[in-house]
Amino acid sequence: MAENSRPTIIDFVEKYTRKFADHTYLREKVNGVWTETTFKQTRDEGRILAAGFMALGLQKGERVSLLAEARNLWVMSELGILYAGGVDVPLSYKLESDKDLSFRINHSDSVYVVASENELPKIRRIIAECKAVRKVIVLDDIPLQEGEMFVGELREMGMEFLKDHAGELEKRIAAIKPDDYANISYTSGTTADPKGILLTHRNYTANVEQGSSVISVPEGSTMLIILPLDHCFAHVAGFYTMMMYGGAIATVPVGKTQIATLRNIPGAIKDVQPYVMLSVPALSRTFKKSIESAVKAKGEKVEKLFNRAVNLAIGYNREYWNAGKPFITQFWKKPILNFLDKKLFKTVREAAFGPNMHFFVGGGALLDIELQKWYNAIGVPVFQGYGLSEATPIICANSAGNAIFGSSGRTVEPMDIKICDEDHNELPDGQTGEIVIRGENVMAGYWKNPEATAKTVVDGWLYTGDRGYLYPKNRRYLYVTGRFKSLLIAADGDKYSPEGYEDNLTSVTKFIDQVIIHNNQNPYTVALVVPNRDLLKGWLAKEHPGLAPDSREGREKMLEKIQAEMDTYRKGGKHEGAFPEKWLPAAVIVCPEPWTEQNGLVNSTSKIVRGKVEKAYADRIEYAYTPEGKKLLNEKNIESI
Repeated sequence: MAENSRPTIIDFVEKYTRKFADHTYLREKVNGVWTETTFKQTRDEGRILAAGFMALGLQKGERVSLLAEARNLWVMSELGILYAGGVDVPLSYKLESDKDLSFRINHSDSVYVVASENELPKIRRIIAECKAVRKVIVLDDIPLQEGEMFVGELREMGMEFLKDHAGELEKRIAAIKPDDYANISYTSGTTADPKGILLTHRNYTANVEQGSSVISVPEGSTMLIILPLDHCFAHVAGFYTMMMYGGAIATVPVGKTQIATLRNIPGAIKDVQPYVMLSVPALSRTFKKSIESAVKAKGEKVEKLFNRAVNLAIGYNREYWNAGKPFITQFWKKPILNFLDKKLFKTVREAAFGPNMHFFVGGGALLDIELQKWYNAIGVPVFQGYGLSEATPIICANSAGNAIFGSSGRTVEPMDIKICDEDHNELPDGQTGEIVIRGENVMAGYWKNPEATAKTVVDGWLYTGDRGYLYPKNRRYLYVTGRFKSLLIAADGDKYSPEGYEDNLTSVTKFIDQVIIHNNQNPYTVALVVPNRDLLKGWLAKEHPGLAPDSREGREKMLEKIQAEMDTYRKGGKHEGAFPEKWLPAAVIVCPEPWTEQNGLVNSTSKIVRGKVEKAYADRIEYAYTPEGKKLLNEKNIESI
């Protein structure tokens, strides 16, 4: 295989397998024991499965749906599909709706489905509706039904195929070109049917090259992935980036349920001792709470020392890029912080993340700045990045030595970027508008949806639908301010992105777990709130011991506590001026249950699906704009708390 400037994923895998053949690439816990699989073993298994797919009859360009938890066989199965010239359709194991699954399988015209034991029941419920599917390939050795086969059988077919037709596989591989489709990655479909994002081989390899311009890891490092593997972020920032650096990928042991898998994360961190973790903002908050609880358990003196040390470090680090400046006022802090790091922060870090952990990489929702400062203070930075699937996905990221709190980091290179107004006119640096990019990471289009493609990609420029601006002092830094679709629109036509306020509120206020604020040309803004009922009940027992939490008086006090927390952002409050008074909510809607992936109000990357929440609570929103509904202590809130 000749090296070229526009490699396919196959070229990429072959290149780094030659370079790091015997290095560990995959780590997985099987029957209580962590196993190690080398680069060469991974590549070879991919080739065997590719031969198996060819023996089954998979043709170049045909689609294969893949539905499984994060595991070695997920990676090898995808390689098998790609080496056979197929197109992988990765499906989130968090999808629960039969309609959601059948739509994706049928819309992609998938001819095979690969599924794990845990996910197979979902496929069995809908397989009769999936007329194009020829066979379901099961990753676990379990009793099968008609139309199903064990992956071990596929592997045996591949071994036999290679004995007699090895040249056919090589011909198939040689026929794969950079602009051939590699994935159809589906959007969440918040307001309409999901769109299938077409990503090519070159989209992926280009974005890995681009990503290396903003972030890197030492050769041979280990990454723990705490993300579903169906998203391109896990591929680019995880599999392919670590492949380029000769590093290892570890996945969290799969539990019988999603909750059980989440519970396996602390043990996986302890066992793997990663250099970096690929995670989502929501988990960063969970880790922070766990660390603070562990510190608190050490006693009041330790807790006070820790909090003072964190505040001292935050003051010294400032906005990251200007840490320790000005020297004349900050120099005295450094020796103290060095001492505290050795005696305090190091202990905390190692207890939570092991001795090798250097940083998190995260995307998705905007990270609260205070959360970023806190992690940086204890010596494990959480680097905010930004991207979207249509860009394969990385557009920019902060990194060690190149970070500005509040920004989404430096844009990748090579890639063109501009900020445009509603008429597609480019705006000067510092002005907010739509983020628009052009580069080899821009998707090929939407599968079977030329109209949507034409609206999103214009003359090679991808219109992201996200708002932001380029830093005037260094235009390589991008500030993302929110989605156009999430904008609040006042009755006077004024617009505001609420995501910063929402994220700040849930980070600072422990009594509120989830929140979105809403205004669609209405007289005022309302907040939809999911409270932390356990903490509220604990607060009530402490502050009002005579009141039962299920009594009307107790419910009213808990509602008043939520309101008091939100009022800290108003004039006279502790967080006065953090956000414009005009956009702070004038009415509160207390939601009776959390927003989860199971009820469809949170997507597979743990992001709240705003449109679906607003639809689910449309009647409550309408009620909030009545005189009675505007009152905090209305009957619906009292019932819901």
